[in-house]
Amino acid sequence: MKKLSLGALTVSLSLVLNACSRVEQVEIPNADSTPQEVQVNVNDKNPLLAEFSGLYEGVPAFDKMDLEYLLPAIETGIAESLREHDAIANNSEAANFENTIVAMERAGQSLQRVFTYYGIWRSNMSSPEFREIQREITPKISEYSSKITQNAKLFERIKTVYESEAFSSLNEEEKRITRAYYNNFVGNGATLDEAGKARFAQINQDLAELHRQFGSNVLADEENYDIFLTKEQLDGLPESFVKAAANLAKERGQEGKYAITNTRSSMDPFLTYSTDRALREQVWNNYYNRGDNGDEFDNNEIIKAILTLRHERVQMLGFENYAQWRLQDRMAKSPENAMTLMEQVWPAALARVKEEVADMQAIADQEGADITIQPWDYRFYAEKVRKAKYDLDSNEVKQYLQLDKLRDAMFYVAGRLFNFSFSPAPAGSVPVFHEDVSVWEVKDKNTGKFIGLWYLDPFARKGKRSGAWATYYRSYTTFDGETNVLSSNNSNFVKGAEGEATLISWDDAETYFHEFGHALHFLAANVKYPSSHNGVRDYTEFQSQLLERWLLTDEVINNYLVHHKTGEAIPTELVNKIKKAASFNEGFKTTEYMASAIMDLLYHTTDPALIEPDAFEKAQLTRLGMPSEIVMRHRSPHFQHVFSSEGYAAAYYGYMWAEVLTSDAAEAFASAPGGFYDQALSEKLVKYLFAVRNAMDPSEAYRLFRGRDANVEALMRDRGFPIDSPDS
Repeated sequence: MKKLSLGALTVSLSLVLNACSRVEQVEIPNADSTPQEVQVNVNDKNPLLAEFSGLYEGVPAFDKMDLEYLLPAIETGIAESLREHDAIANNSEAANFENTIVAMERAGQSLQRVFTYYGIWRSNMSSPEFREIQREITPKISEYSSKITQNAKLFERIKTVYESEAFSSLNEEEKRITRAYYNNFVGNGATLDEAGKARFAQINQDLAELHRQFGSNVLADEENYDIFLTKEQLDGLPESFVKAAANLAKERGQEGKYAITNTRSSMDPFLTYSTDRALREQVWNNYYNRGDNGDEFDNNEIIKAILTLRHERVQMLGFENYAQWRLQDRMAKSPENAMTLMEQVWPAALARVKEEVADMQAIADQEGADITIQPWDYRFYAEKVRKAKYDLDSNEVKQYLQLDKLRDAMFYVAGRLFNFSFSPAPAGSVPVFHEDVSVWEVKDKNTGKFIGLWYLDPFARKGKRSGAWATYYRSYTTFDGETNVLSSNNSNFVKGAEGEATLISWDDAETYFHEFGHALHFLAANVKYPSSHNGVRDYTEFQSQLLERWLLTDEVINNYLVHHKTGEAIPTELVNKIKKAASFNEGFKTTEYMASAIMDLLYHTTDPALIEPDAFEKAQLTRLGMPSEIVMRHRSPHFQHVFSSEGYAAAYYGYMWAEVLTSDAAEAFASAPGGFYDQALSEKLVKYLFAVRNAMDPSEAYRLFRGRDANVEALMRDRGFPIDSPDS
């Protein structure tokens, strides 16, 4: 899914990092230490600490990454940042915006550069060696964060600025980041007594280690459950998938066989096309039981421990539950408001699932399959229904979805909406961390101004976490001189066979556009301060979800969806079938997502003493009427959005919240004179929905774009659900 890595963090504001940590106390360099006291010899020329150098205002030295540099770089960066924050705290001048808030915006830059590399190892290039080093690094990060948020003098200065008469004279962006600093410190224990602060810090340490363990366990189960097939077991699988599976097997030392890896990009097409029901069940079980196999990588006890500590921590701050604490500064404001949205859509989604299952069961009965539809049958028979109802073959569509052509289509959309042009960076001009990574220059088409770089790491490989995400290595700011942007998209597509195009599904194509939407959000930014890039979680998915809509525009379809062998444009009749089937299988997609979102809210509004994860998940889904033919998109033991960090904890509902905005905004484009490429509306899109990042209240920004608040009925229309939902 969609997530910023550690490399994207603005250290000075995102003080409680979503990095992982261990429970044991580790001595951290104090603020009075000199760099030499915490460095080892390797730090004399440590590339992870160095300012970015080379072309384009400097770029990360990915070609010089070596794990031996990582720990000393983290230690040195932490010591430097602590000294910088202590200097701010001990400033003899009266606290004001410039000498306190702006000074904090500048602090910790060396450490932020180190996190760029740390994020690559953590997400793109993990290894057993890195995971061992991570065990030692992460408690240091947690303790560092606590040292800053519990610095009483520093908090007093922030409070002084926030409560001063001068606050009212600040502009909107300055007010928002000042308020965010204040709330961040309060929300992380700054007002507690010394005993409370100590306990709060210890909880952060313990949670960080548990988050690390959770993510490592999921990755282990993804790496340990490959299935190798023979030719006799390939019935029904598309040629392109078979070739890619052969390539994966060869990479894993099993030449002559066909690998089905335990990732969504491999699982999903296998379940869609394989005629071998027993194998479908095996692949399904491997994927959905990640972290839930009762072995050393089982995550159930870790979930309970995480929930218990989160609950204790927020109770120390006076909140009834974790979700209440988490949502106070989100668009939803409260878990009740978030759950209300879920409850508005859930009945209609369940009703649609009943219809979908009935259609699938009818085909299975007609074929004499003598089965009752099970979860490992859903994709397989849904595809049969799609063919029967719409004469639409997903594999036929896939022949026109070439990864490179879709990338060019995204560039086209960016050019029309944002006036951006993309061109490959000269060979060798930009270091990369893997041979699969490619880099593009981004410029303003009208002025020729250089905007930044776009890195793309598209393919799955061992050691790369599953899913798709976007991040940045440098954000746009102007407070210390204008900077350009270093943005990045990362995916897990199965690479095509050598010399052949990589073909992806329609869902994957939407994901490709989605993540590119995040990149455009980075590239289009027009804010002054780094902290303005720390978005509101239930809003930041909106811009990327909206960009998915351009995949179905005529300009993209007519120019970029061409057959990978013949080069012929996708036939009009096939396009019409795609559009007609646009809301097909929406019951499945909505229900599997919402089950995860609702469970997330339930986990974080229930007393953890009452929760045994496996039993709680089963009982709550039964109470909700979850269809037996579907499971949560992310079952609890591998729900990394929620349990391998706190980024989406109690906030996974945000995708649906953002989808309401998306559907409403899409209707604005659909009714505009120029459609989805309407110039006037595109300018408002960039100005109010992309460029402002978090320098403006999201609700106000949306009203400036749309002229009103978003309407949930747009979402219901979008998904083909009745406006007046049934009760069950």
